[in-house]
Amino acid sequence: MSKPFIDVAAGLILRPNGELLLAERPGDKPWSGWWELPGGKIEPGETVLQALARELKEELDIDVTESARWVTHVHEYPKTIVRLSFCKVTGWQGTPAGIEGQSLAWVRTDVPLDIGPLLPATEPPLRWLQLPERYLLTSIGGSEGLAGFLAKLEAALARGKMLVQFREPQWAAQADAAEVRAGLEAVLRVCRKAGAPCLLNSAHPEDWWALADGVHLRAQDAAELASGQRQAPAGTLPDLPDEPAQANGTDPNSREYALTRRDAHLKPRRLLGVSAHNADDLKTARSLGADFAVLGHVLDTPSHPGQAPLGWEGFAGLAFEAGLPVYAIGGQSAATLPAARQHGAHGVAGIRHLLA
Repeated sequence: MSKPFIDVAAGLILRPNGELLLAERPGDKPWSGWWELPGGKIEPGETVLQALARELKEELDIDVTESARWVTHVHEYPKTIVRLSFCKVTGWQGTPAGIEGQSLAWVRTDVPLDIGPLLPATEPPLRWLQLPERYLLTSIGGSEGLAGFLAKLEAALARGKMLVQFREPQWAAQADAAEVRAGLEAVLRVCRKAGAPCLLNSAHPEDWWALADGVHLRAQDAAELASGQRQAPAGTLPDLPDEPAQANGTDPNSREYALTRRDAHLKPRRLLGVSAHNADDLKTARSLGADFAVLGHVLDTPSHPGQAPLGWEGFAGLAFEAGLPVYAIGGQSAATLPAARQHGAHGVAGIRHLLA
């Protein structure tokens, strides 16, 4: 017997200081006492954002003034399958109140929570919120440019949180491996001093993968790993999210399991990023349990001459159904970040403009 399939709009209501609003489900509803993101069922004829605005008015008595779709995530509960369209809400009028008798709490997602348990489907977005909105790809080119790049990188990291990827195919083609590895280690030192995760592009040797804080897979490499054509070195890719529960026989939907994972979004783990150009690439990223994908190219860029860009609408059509956070790449900078957010991007990825 098939389970009911429910479409839900869920809001990540975020204060400027990064605090997130969570709500406790009242006693007269299923999963009472569990904490969740406010929102509710999408009614026929409603868009995601229309449903979200209506639900937040009914539940919290606030009027949404600024919101954007973010990640769509499917979670299977014992009796239902829920497709949650997570949306970031950054503007509203009124003060949130528990109209249905539910308790509310503003929480910081970068420290242990003092509430719980969380509904199982609430855990992934708390983990995704830890990802910075800027993703810098290195373009050092050779040892002669290393010192200047490191100075610029240190200055950029001092201006705000950023994810970094060491990606140097040109350098690797022109120099011996020891020189390029020394460059990687120098970049890692700067990133770790600033508390910025640094991933290694899979174009570089597999025996380097464990040096970095994670791996960024090229689309072809991701496809080969997902199909079993090749194996990643042990311990270099993160475990799939449900593997710990499956391994010890614990029900991932149980209250006991949820309490043990209340702060799972804070647990240090190796990151996995995947480059994507189409829906198949995004499906591969999901199958590998990737933390995020980089999708593009979105706008015209000198690095893709003669290749038609996705454009913002094409990007949005893929990003909204990606099932994981997506960075926009191709013609991106701090100036394009607002547009990227409105089209479903978690943030922007790039080279020069993010370093400037």
